[in-house]
Amino acid sequence: MEYRLDKYGNKISVLGFGCMRFTQKAGKIDFEKAEKELMTAYEAGVNYYDTAYIYTGSEATIGEIFEKNGIREKINIATKLPHYMIKKNEDAEKYFKEELKRLRTDHVDYYLMHMLNDVKSWERLKALGIDKWIEEKRANGEIKQIGFSYHGNSDGFCKLIDAYDWDFCQIQYNYLDENSQAGRVGLKYAASKGIPVIIMEPLRGGKLVNNLPEKAKKLFENYKVKHTPAEWAFRWLWNQPEVTCVLSGMNSTEMVEENVKNAATSKVGELTDDDENLLKEVVKAINEKMKVGCTGCRYCMPCPKNVDIPGTFAAYNSRYADGKFSALREYMMCTLLRKDFTSASNCIECGKCEQHCPQKIEIRKELKNARKELEGPVYKIASKFVHLFFKY
Repeated sequence: MEYRLDKYGNKISVLGFGCMRFTQKAGKIDFEKAEKELMTAYEAGVNYYDTAYIYTGSEATIGEIFEKNGIREKINIATKLPHYMIKKNEDAEKYFKEELKRLRTDHVDYYLMHMLNDVKSWERLKALGIDKWIEEKRANGEIKQIGFSYHGNSDGFCKLIDAYDWDFCQIQYNYLDENSQAGRVGLKYAASKGIPVIIMEPLRGGKLVNNLPEKAKKLFENYKVKHTPAEWAFRWLWNQPEVTCVLSGMNSTEMVEENVKNAATSKVGELTDDDENLLKEVVKAINEKMKVGCTGCRYCMPCPKNVDIPGTFAAYNSRYADGKFSALREYMMCTLLRKDFTSASNCIECGKCEQHCPQKIEIRKELKNARKELEGPVYKIASKFVHLFFKY
């Protein structure tokens, strides 16, 4: 197993175990199967395990497994505070204590604000005293390091990085999302500040393995270097020195063993120019169904009305490449899970964005099209739900 260093020089395995997708059996997590997978990873050197308060049954399952096998002090647990459910400062303590109980531990090694997607959400938490609460927990050893997970654009990510003295962060990043969400811009910015970056969705929810178009499959099959699609995705990430750890939601021992093998042999800077060009061709093949030729350059930003234009187009394109559910999920995370919504419906058609678009996209027209596709009844219900029940 290869390791990279966190902010304080501690070793983190380059492969982390994402504990959101354990196999279900009779409506519950299959404990024996999960135990076998987790212990296979542990014995291979994986020392970073990521869960969250809202991952049903996950915290309790890994807590029991780690206690049963006596390895709690030999691994790192990362879990997340559902800050969007906090209405008063006491709520943070309530959720945190519940998490410690589930995890059967007296501390969390890496604690994240879950889906902290803009600075205003962080400012709301600070007004409730969350920063003082964090410092108290750090002082008494209950929280070792503090960070946040993020789904949003690179501009907002960089602002959030500068808003607090974070120890680490977590972003969605893969060769298909190189220029969307926090993207390579955000990755490099965090690294320039000395902040380790944990990667989630390295396979885009399995899309970069199970749902590749035939043209993309052929590109891999005919290339001179023989890697599986999953291996290419992981190696692309581990090729970058700014990446600290890549999470994988492994739900079979075979998957664990394959990923561990790849993690042990991947190095920074190993990909050649030809390798990089191959992946660019694969991205082109995946994106052939794109409705809007947006490259995510962000020259159109910022929007005076706070529309996340690149994020909207990424979700709109996903509607035709990945399907309606995947696109809607991405769009909601991009536009709703923050204090001020960044929906396409905010657009007032001022045209400022089109003056700066190097692709000459008819942005106002395409935002209307995206709105029709993405802001249907489900989206409108979700927006009301966020307003009523979550505090951003």
